[in-house]
Amino acid sequence: MVVQIAITNNDIIQYPVLVDDVKLSQYRRGSPSKLKFTIIKDSSLDVQEGNSVLLQVDGTSVFYGFVFEKSRKGSAANKVEITAYDQLRYLKNKDTFSYKATADELIRMIASKYYLSVGELAQTGYKLSRVESSSALLDIIETALDETVYYTGKLYTLYDDVGKLTLSNIEALKLPLLVDASGMCDYTYKTSIDKDTYNQIKVLYETDESTVSVVAKDHENIKKWGVLQLLEKAQGVSPAAKAHSLLNLYNDKSRTLTLSSVIGDTRVHGGTSIVVKLDLGDMALQNYMLVEEATHKFKNGIHLMDLKVRGGSFVV
Repeated sequence: MVVQIAITNNDIIQYPVLVDDVKLSQYRRGSPSKLKFTIIKDSSLDVQEGNSVLLQVDGTSVFYGFVFEKSRKGSAANKVEITAYDQLRYLKNKDTFSYKATADELIRMIASKYYLSVGELAQTGYKLSRVESSSALLDIIETALDETVYYTGKLYTLYDDVGKLTLSNIEALKLPLLVDASGMCDYTYKTSIDKDTYNQIKVLYETDESTVSVVAKDHENIKKWGVLQLLEKAQGVSPAAKAHSLLNLYNDKSRTLTLSSVIGDTRVHGGTSIVVKLDLGDMALQNYMLVEEATHKFKNGIHLMDLKVRGGSFVV
């Protein structure tokens, strides 16, 4: 396995000497992809914040982003640790948007305003009408994608595909890849009702006279767990439909599964799905699982990855 990083500064492409491991962390939502690596600094190498970074593994481009941070220690001043992020980092900017558009149209609007490169965006079909005030751009987009799930039942993932903002239906991101006990070092499995579990959904909406609410609940699970309530606002959508959609989504105990030191595959990133076959004690898995987080580690010619996955009643 050959791992190479190219850093471009003022149109000059540089190939630094890499030391230690190269770590690439990718997420299904909420964060940009992050690349961390350490280089040997010499007089011929000039790396500055904002420089572009391309990661290639065996000649295949895996990550394209920009230098955001450099650090070094006095005991090893010739070693510089670099942190780079992909374009989603720029979606941390805050802005105010009033729009009537589908989620993919919204992404194009935001990308155009902030000079971001766009690749293939799946057409989500459901037109939204919202006002977002002083919110992070990524939060605005993910709210639109959440609303789309409530009314279409389709889940989409926004990610940076080597320098191009890409929106895909998760059904299009299934990989023919099997992970079982023989292909990993360890796993952690946890069940809980402490996070992301709600058996009562209360949705607020405005009328001409006041603020009123619609409530959807599961009486049986309330008897077992007590009331676990999620409070939401309708914001231009049907409050009853939203309440029942959210109840269907969250009315179950969460199950988290983390797979450690899995044999690496650069096709795996947040939003892809892989087949997981494991005996977890209280259940046996053998089905596609959605990757919420993927951390790739490249060191000494070995590629391993840590994965957080969900599927069915799994929530990460």
